[in-house]
Amino acid sequence: MKHLPKHLRPRWRYVAVGLEAWPDADVDRRGFQRALWYGAGNLLGDTGSADAGLKLLSFSFSDGEGEAVVRVRHGHLDDARAAIACVSEVDDDPVGIRIRGVSGTVRACEERYMGRAAGSSTQRDVAFEDADQTAVVRGDVYDVRVGSGYVGAAAFDIE
Repeated sequence: MKHLPKHLRPRWRYVAVGLEAWPDADVDRRGFQRALWYGAGNLLGDTGSADAGLKLLSFSFSDGEGEAVVRVRHGHLDDARAAIACVSEVDDDPVGIRIRGVSGTVRACEERYMGRAAGSSTQRDVAFEDADQTAVVRGDVYDVRVGSGYVGAAAFDIE
């Protein structure tokens, strides 16, 4: 079977997505893909979701931070950006999503926008709410362990 000529092949755009969650969140590739499809189906409907063709190409997540590359059909970039923004949780873990950029090739997408989530996280004791608490520190962000969950704090909230 012959390949289609270049002018008849589907054209794609690649969206770099940054993910942020609590340090103990368990976000995996399958769960994120399911959340993307669910968000697109709810926002765009079945036919709009199928036209946009959201597909997760690469995914990495650890210690509350991650990144992904999502493939989108060329003319449906605005719909796809809106559908990606609709994802607020993955497998019952709240997730913050930021679109880092859009590119025409996977290689350019990875070179320009990926690799920024590789920041280091450390765990240390901090004074929060007049008590010593354990916090996971990632740059300027402090995730303070309180009871059975976490509270997000900034540097000026911590003594």
